[in-house]
Amino acid sequence: MAEQTASGYIQHHLQNLTFGRLPNGDWGFAHSAEQAKEMGFWAFHVDTLGWSIGLGLLFVLLFRMAAKKATSGIPGGLQNLVEVMVDFVDSNVKDTFHGRNPLIAPLALTIFVWIFLMNAIDLIPVDWIPMLAATITGNEHLFFRAVPTTDPNATLGMAFSVFGLIIFYSIKVKGIGGFLGELTLHPFSSKNMLVQILLIPVNFLLEFVTLVAKPISLALRLFGNMYAGELVFILIAVMFGAGILLLSGLGIALQWAWAVFHILIITLQAFIFMMLTIVYLSMAHEDNH
Repeated sequence: MAEQTASGYIQHHLQNLTFGRLPNGDWGFAHSAEQAKEMGFWAFHVDTLGWSIGLGLLFVLLFRMAAKKATSGIPGGLQNLVEVMVDFVDSNVKDTFHGRNPLIAPLALTIFVWIFLMNAIDLIPVDWIPMLAATITGNEHLFFRAVPTTDPNATLGMAFSVFGLIIFYSIKVKGIGGFLGELTLHPFSSKNMLVQILLIPVNFLLEFVTLVAKPISLALRLFGNMYAGELVFILIAVMFGAGILLLSGLGIALQWAWAVFHILIITLQAFIFMMLTIVYLSMAHEDNH
Protein backbone atom coordinates (compact mmCIF):
# COMPACT_ATOMS: atom_id res chain seq x y z
CA MET A 1 0.00 0.00 0.00
CA ALA A 2 1.15 3.51 -0.75
CA GLU A 3 0.24 4.83 2.66
CA GLN A 4 3.25 4.57 4.92
CA THR A 5 1.91 6.15 8.07
CA ALA A 6 -0.16 4.27 10.64
CA SER A 7 -3.08 6.68 10.21
CA GLY A 8 -2.99 6.27 6.43
CA TYR A 9 -2.92 2.48 6.80
CA ILE A 10 -5.93 2.54 9.16
CA GLN A 11 -7.93 4.93 6.98
CA HIS A 12 -7.24 2.81 3.91
CA HIS A 13 -8.54 -0.33 5.62
CA LEU A 14 -11.70 1.43 6.81
CA GLN A 15 -12.70 2.66 3.33
CA ASN A 16 -15.11 0.64 1.16
CA LEU A 17 -14.71 -0.07 -2.54
CA THR A 18 -17.30 2.45 -3.75
CA PHE A 19 -18.87 2.66 -7.20
CA GLY A 20 -20.89 5.68 -8.28
CA ARG A 21 -21.01 8.88 -10.31
CA LEU A 22 -17.65 10.65 -10.48
CA PRO A 23 -17.25 14.46 -10.46
CA ASN A 24 -16.87 14.47 -14.28
CA GLY A 25 -20.27 12.80 -14.68
CA ASP A 26 -18.95 9.34 -15.54
CA TRP A 27 -19.60 6.25 -13.43
CA GLY A 28 -16.67 4.49 -11.82
CA PHE A 29 -14.86 3.61 -8.61
CA ALA A 30 -13.92 6.20 -6.03
CA HIS A 31 -10.18 6.76 -5.57
CA SER A 32 -10.43 8.57 -2.24
CA ALA A 33 -12.73 8.88 0.76
CA GLU A 34 -13.67 12.41 -0.34
CA GLN A 35 -14.59 11.19 -3.81
CA ALA A 36 -16.72 8.41 -2.34
CA LYS A 37 -18.54 10.95 -0.16
CA GLU A 38 -19.24 13.19 -3.15
CA MET A 39 -20.98 10.29 -4.92
CA GLY A 40 -23.90 10.72 -2.52
CA PHE A 41 -26.76 8.35 -1.81
CA TRP A 42 -26.56 6.32 -5.03
CA ALA A 43 -23.05 5.07 -4.37
CA PHE A 44 -22.63 1.30 -4.10
CA HIS A 45 -20.25 -0.43 -1.72
CA VAL A 46 -19.21 -3.18 -4.08
CA ASP A 47 -17.19 -5.13 -1.52
CA THR A 48 -20.09 -5.20 0.96
CA LEU A 49 -22.59 -6.27 -1.70
CA GLY A 50 -20.25 -8.89 -3.15
CA TRP A 51 -19.36 -10.56 0.14
CA SER A 52 -22.94 -10.41 1.43
CA ILE A 53 -24.39 -12.06 -1.66
CA GLY A 54 -21.51 -14.53 -1.95
CA LEU A 55 -21.77 -15.68 1.67
CA GLY A 56 -25.56 -15.89 1.35
CA LEU A 57 -25.14 -18.20 -1.64
CA LEU A 58 -22.53 -20.21 0.28
CA PHE A 59 -25.06 -20.69 3.11
CA VAL A 60 -27.74 -21.88 0.66
CA LEU A 61 -25.37 -24.25 -1.17
CA LEU A 62 -23.98 -25.81 2.02
CA PHE A 63 -27.41 -26.44 3.51
CA ARG A 64 -28.77 -27.71 0.20
CA MET A 65 -25.82 -30.08 -0.08
CA ALA A 66 -26.43 -31.33 3.44
CA ALA A 67 -30.14 -31.82 2.72
CA LYS A 68 -29.47 -33.80 -0.47
CA LYS A 69 -26.93 -36.04 1.24
CA ALA A 70 -28.92 -36.45 4.47
CA THR A 71 -29.18 -40.03 5.66
CA SER A 72 -30.92 -41.80 8.52
CA GLY A 73 -27.75 -43.81 9.04
CA ILE A 74 -24.43 -42.51 10.28
CA PRO A 75 -24.38 -38.81 9.33
CA GLY A 76 -21.39 -37.07 7.86
CA GLY A 77 -19.68 -34.02 9.32
CA LEU A 78 -21.67 -31.50 7.27
CA GLN A 79 -24.98 -33.14 8.16
CA ASN A 80 -24.02 -33.15 11.84
CA LEU A 81 -23.14 -29.44 11.71
CA VAL A 82 -26.36 -28.50 9.93
CA GLU A 83 -28.49 -30.59 12.29
CA VAL A 84 -26.87 -28.97 15.32
CA MET A 85 -27.57 -25.50 13.93
CA VAL A 86 -31.15 -26.35 12.98
CA ASP A 87 -31.89 -27.88 16.39
CA PHE A 88 -30.27 -24.93 18.16
CA VAL A 89 -32.30 -22.35 16.24
CA ASP A 90 -35.50 -24.41 16.44
CA SER A 91 -35.29 -24.73 20.22
CA ASN A 92 -34.76 -20.97 20.61
CA VAL A 93 -37.69 -20.19 18.32
CA LYS A 94 -39.99 -22.56 20.26
CA ASP A 95 -38.93 -21.02 23.57
CA THR A 96 -39.40 -17.43 22.40
CA PHE A 97 -42.07 -17.41 19.68
CA HIS A 98 -45.42 -18.83 20.77
CA GLY A 99 -47.47 -18.02 17.70
CA ARG A 100 -47.80 -20.02 14.51
CA ASN A 101 -45.86 -18.81 11.51
CA PRO A 102 -43.89 -21.08 9.14
CA LEU A 103 -41.58 -18.18 8.23
CA ILE A 104 -40.05 -17.56 11.66
CA ALA A 105 -37.81 -20.63 12.08
CA PRO A 106 -36.30 -20.48 8.53
CA LEU A 107 -35.84 -16.72 8.90
CA ALA A 108 -34.10 -17.14 12.26
CA LEU A 109 -31.81 -19.84 10.84
CA THR A 110 -30.95 -17.67 7.83
CA ILE A 111 -30.19 -14.66 10.02
CA PHE A 112 -27.98 -16.60 12.42
CA VAL A 113 -25.91 -18.46 9.82
CA TRP A 114 -25.66 -15.58 7.35
CA ILE A 115 -24.54 -13.04 9.94
CA PHE A 116 -22.14 -15.56 11.49
CA LEU A 117 -20.52 -16.16 8.09
CA MET A 118 -20.21 -12.42 7.41
CA ASN A 119 -18.76 -11.81 10.87
CA ALA A 120 -16.34 -14.72 10.51
CA ILE A 121 -14.52 -13.00 7.63
CA ASP A 122 -13.10 -10.74 10.35
CA LEU A 123 -10.94 -13.67 11.49
CA ILE A 124 -8.96 -13.60 8.24
CA PRO A 125 -5.83 -11.41 8.61
CA VAL A 126 -6.76 -7.84 7.69
CA ASP A 127 -4.25 -7.52 4.81
CA TRP A 128 -4.85 -10.81 3.01
CA ILE A 129 -8.13 -10.12 1.20
CA PRO A 130 -7.33 -6.47 0.29
CA MET A 131 -3.93 -7.57 -1.03
CA LEU A 132 -5.55 -10.36 -3.05
CA ALA A 133 -8.07 -7.90 -4.52
CA ALA A 134 -5.26 -5.46 -5.33
CA THR A 135 -3.26 -8.22 -7.01
CA ILE A 136 -6.21 -9.38 -9.12
CA THR A 137 -7.10 -5.84 -10.25
CA GLY A 138 -3.52 -4.65 -10.56
CA ASN A 139 -4.34 -1.60 -8.43
CA GLU A 140 -2.25 -1.45 -5.26
CA HIS A 141 -4.24 1.57 -4.01
CA LEU A 142 -7.57 -0.29 -4.20
CA PHE A 143 -9.93 0.17 -1.26
CA PHE A 144 -11.48 -3.10 -0.12
CA ARG A 145 -13.30 -4.11 3.09
CA ALA A 146 -14.22 -7.77 3.34
CA VAL A 147 -16.46 -7.78 6.43
CA PRO A 148 -20.01 -6.71 5.40
CA THR A 149 -21.20 -6.25 8.99
CA THR A 150 -18.64 -3.47 9.55
CA ASP A 151 -20.60 -1.43 7.00
CA PRO A 152 -23.67 0.28 8.54
CA ASN A 153 -25.37 0.13 5.14
CA ALA A 154 -25.47 -3.68 5.38
CA THR A 155 -26.61 -3.87 9.00
CA LEU A 156 -29.26 -1.18 8.48
CA GLY A 157 -30.46 -2.97 5.36
CA MET A 158 -30.97 -6.22 7.29
CA ALA A 159 -32.54 -4.42 10.25
CA PHE A 160 -35.03 -2.50 8.13
CA SER A 161 -35.98 -5.74 6.36
CA VAL A 162 -36.88 -7.13 9.79
CA PHE A 163 -38.68 -3.85 10.54
CA GLY A 164 -40.77 -4.31 7.40
CA LEU A 165 -41.79 -7.77 8.59
CA ILE A 166 -42.73 -6.35 12.01
CA ILE A 167 -45.03 -3.78 10.38
CA PHE A 168 -46.49 -6.36 7.97
CA TYR A 169 -47.36 -8.91 10.63
CA SER A 170 -48.58 -6.28 13.09
CA ILE A 171 -51.12 -5.11 10.52
CA LYS A 172 -51.93 -8.64 9.33
CA VAL A 173 -52.57 -9.98 12.83
CA LYS A 174 -54.12 -6.95 14.52
CA GLY A 175 -55.58 -5.15 11.55
CA ILE A 176 -54.84 -1.59 10.54
CA GLY A 177 -57.08 -0.34 13.34
CA GLY A 178 -55.36 -2.45 15.99
CA PHE A 179 -51.93 -1.39 14.74
CA LEU A 180 -52.83 2.30 14.79
CA GLY A 181 -54.47 1.81 18.18
CA GLU A 182 -51.22 0.50 19.61
CA LEU A 183 -49.44 3.62 18.33
CA THR A 184 -52.01 6.13 19.59
CA LEU A 185 -53.84 4.65 22.61
CA HIS A 186 -50.85 3.42 24.65
CA PRO A 187 -49.07 3.74 27.04
CA PHE A 188 -51.37 6.42 28.48
CA SER A 189 -55.11 5.88 28.39
CA SER A 190 -58.21 7.40 29.95
CA LYS A 191 -61.89 6.54 30.15
CA ASN A 192 -62.65 10.15 29.28
CA MET A 193 -62.89 10.36 25.48
CA LEU A 194 -61.69 13.96 25.28
CA VAL A 195 -58.67 13.24 27.46
CA GLN A 196 -57.86 10.15 25.40
CA ILE A 197 -57.98 12.21 22.20
CA LEU A 198 -55.67 14.79 23.74
CA LEU A 199 -53.25 12.01 24.73
CA ILE A 200 -52.98 10.65 21.16
CA PRO A 201 -50.05 12.90 20.10
CA VAL A 202 -48.10 12.02 23.26
CA ASN A 203 -48.81 8.30 22.87
CA PHE A 204 -47.89 8.37 19.18
CA LEU A 205 -44.59 10.13 19.87
CA LEU A 206 -43.59 7.63 22.56
CA GLU A 207 -44.73 4.52 20.66
CA PHE A 208 -43.30 5.69 17.34
CA VAL A 209 -39.89 6.28 18.89
CA THR A 210 -40.04 2.82 20.49
CA LEU A 211 -41.02 1.25 17.17
CA VAL A 212 -38.30 2.96 15.13
CA ALA A 213 -35.68 2.23 17.81
CA LYS A 214 -36.03 -1.50 17.14
CA PRO A 215 -34.36 -1.63 13.70
CA ILE A 216 -31.87 1.11 14.56
CA SER A 217 -30.71 -0.67 17.72
CA LEU A 218 -30.50 -3.97 15.81
CA ALA A 219 -28.31 -2.42 13.13
CA LEU A 220 -26.06 -0.27 15.30
CA ARG A 221 -25.41 -3.02 17.87
CA LEU A 222 -24.13 -5.39 15.20
CA PHE A 223 -22.23 -2.69 13.32
CA GLY A 224 -20.64 -1.21 16.45
CA ASN A 225 -19.33 -4.49 17.80
CA MET A 226 -17.96 -5.69 14.47
CA TYR A 227 -16.46 -2.31 13.60
CA ALA A 228 -14.67 -2.22 16.95
CA GLY A 229 -13.41 -5.77 16.43
CA GLU A 230 -12.11 -4.91 12.96
CA LEU A 231 -10.39 -1.80 14.30
CA VAL A 232 -8.63 -3.84 16.99
CA PHE A 233 -7.30 -6.25 14.34
CA ILE A 234 -6.05 -3.30 12.27
CA LEU A 235 -4.29 -1.76 15.28
CA ILE A 236 -2.65 -5.09 16.06
CA ALA A 237 -1.53 -5.31 12.42
CA VAL A 238 0.03 -1.84 12.78
CA MET A 239 2.01 -3.14 15.77
CA PHE A 240 3.02 -6.22 13.80
CA GLY A 241 4.24 -4.11 10.90
CA ALA A 242 6.15 -1.65 13.09
CA GLY A 243 9.41 -3.44 12.37
CA ILE A 244 10.39 -3.58 16.03
CA LEU A 245 11.01 -7.12 17.26
CA LEU A 246 9.27 -6.62 20.60
CA LEU A 247 6.20 -4.99 19.05
CA SER A 248 6.05 -7.61 16.28
CA GLY A 249 6.14 -10.45 18.81
CA LEU A 250 3.51 -8.74 20.93
CA GLY A 251 1.41 -8.18 17.82
CA ILE A 252 1.45 -11.90 16.98
CA ALA A 253 0.42 -12.85 20.52
CA LEU A 254 -2.34 -10.24 20.59
CA GLN A 255 -3.56 -11.30 17.16
CA TRP A 256 -4.10 -14.89 18.29
CA ALA A 257 -5.58 -13.91 21.66
CA TRP A 258 -8.02 -11.45 20.09
CA ALA A 259 -8.96 -13.93 17.34
CA VAL A 260 -9.91 -16.55 19.93
CA PHE A 261 -11.99 -14.04 21.89
CA HIS A 262 -13.47 -12.65 18.67
CA ILE A 263 -14.94 -16.07 17.82
CA LEU A 264 -17.22 -15.58 20.82
CA ILE A 265 -18.11 -12.06 19.68
CA ILE A 266 -19.04 -13.01 16.11
CA THR A 267 -21.21 -15.88 17.36
CA LEU A 268 -22.84 -13.79 20.06
CA GLN A 269 -23.68 -10.96 17.67
CA ALA A 270 -25.34 -13.36 15.23
CA PHE A 271 -27.29 -14.90 18.12
CA ILE A 272 -28.42 -11.51 19.50
CA PHE A 273 -29.63 -10.31 16.10
CA MET A 274 -31.55 -13.57 15.62
CA MET A 275 -33.12 -13.55 19.10
CA LEU A 276 -34.20 -9.91 18.92
CA THR A 277 -35.76 -10.58 15.53
CA ILE A 278 -37.74 -13.48 17.00
CA VAL A 279 -38.81 -11.37 20.00
CA TYR A 280 -39.95 -8.44 17.84
CA LEU A 281 -41.91 -10.70 15.49
CA SER A 282 -43.43 -12.48 18.48
CA MET A 283 -44.66 -9.11 19.75
CA ALA A 284 -46.23 -8.49 16.35
CA HIS A 285 -48.16 -11.79 16.72
CA GLU A 286 -49.39 -11.19 20.27
CA ASP A 287 -53.03 -11.14 19.22
CA ASN A 288 -52.68 -14.79 18.14
CA HIS A 289 -52.56 -15.91 21.78
